[in-house]
Amino acid sequence: MTDTGTPRGAVERMEHHQVAVYLAAMALGALLGLAAPSFGPGLEHLINPVLGALLFVTFLQVPAAELLRSLRDGRFLSAALVVNFVVVPLVAAALFTFLPADRAVRLGVLLVLLCPCVDYVIVFSGLAGGSARRLLAVTPVLLVAQMVLLPVFLYAFLGSGLADIVEAGPFLEAFAFLIVIPLALAWGLQAWAGRREGGRKVSDAATTTMVPLMAATLLVVVASQVPKVGGNLTDVAAVVPFYAVFLVVMAFAGKAVARLFRLDVPGGQAVVFSGATRNSLVVLPLALALPDAYAIAAVVVVTQTLVEVVGMVLYVRAVPRLLPAQPQRHLHL
Repeated sequence: MTDTGTPRGAVERMEHHQVAVYLAAMALGALLGLAAPSFGPGLEHLINPVLGALLFVTFLQVPAAELLRSLRDGRFLSAALVVNFVVVPLVAAALFTFLPADRAVRLGVLLVLLCPCVDYVIVFSGLAGGSARRLLAVTPVLLVAQMVLLPVFLYAFLGSGLADIVEAGPFLEAFAFLIVIPLALAWGLQAWAGRREGGRKVSDAATTTMVPLMAATLLVVVASQVPKVGGNLTDVAAVVPFYAVFLVVMAFAGKAVARLFRLDVPGGQAVVFSGATRNSLVVLPLALALPDAYAIAAVVVVTQTLVEVVGMVLYVRAVPRLLPAQPQRHLHL
């Protein structure tokens, strides 16, 4: 029996109620942002450190051998790549035509919609019965692919003027601090844990911080960006329907891709979640690095997080109905 008075018991309770924890963190962040807007600039500086720590813990749960195995799981990996880097850009292109004319708003929407989520998608997919393990294993692949392809997609949508707005520096910095360094540290700790008891204890302790780090990231992001909504409420409200439509369309598009690649039900559900959830937390530093004239882009990115987390609560109930487990067939002799 688990002693609920121990730290481990507290961790287990937090993991069991993690969706409520994330919603509470966002609500607390919104209240903090409204009550103390002067904290916003300081909190912005915390985004990269907490996000880097979150991705480190995420990568820590992906053994190097598991990543190699995921690369050999050709159908699932292909389905995840197709839904995120073929289907999603097509859906974004269809929505792009109807977006507000403001270039900064359009850039914010594109930044967030074109990048697949790599953190809480694993949680929500698992809650719905999807294969969290396979999603976790393809996380580094999806992260690298989106960093490579995002500039290409943005150029396709926004044209040659993009170079005057988006600098390469923040992309390279994000790639180094949010992918290369956390991944190297995670695999270094895995190697230590494989040889020494002390390393295993450190690794086990680190993995228990996943939910608190996710909550801290959401709180910091929302609290730092809510003060900026003020004079941009009309622009923010205008993009909410697009994010909602995206979630609806991607549920059926993800199902079609899962069927195309003949995935089993857990794999298919994971692909649906991967196609629907976006990487707002990782692209936010890119949006914050834009010129002041494009400051609204960061708020547009955070707005997607608010819409998506609510959408994921609905997805957890809807996706198992969209892709139900196949009943066992009994052979009658």
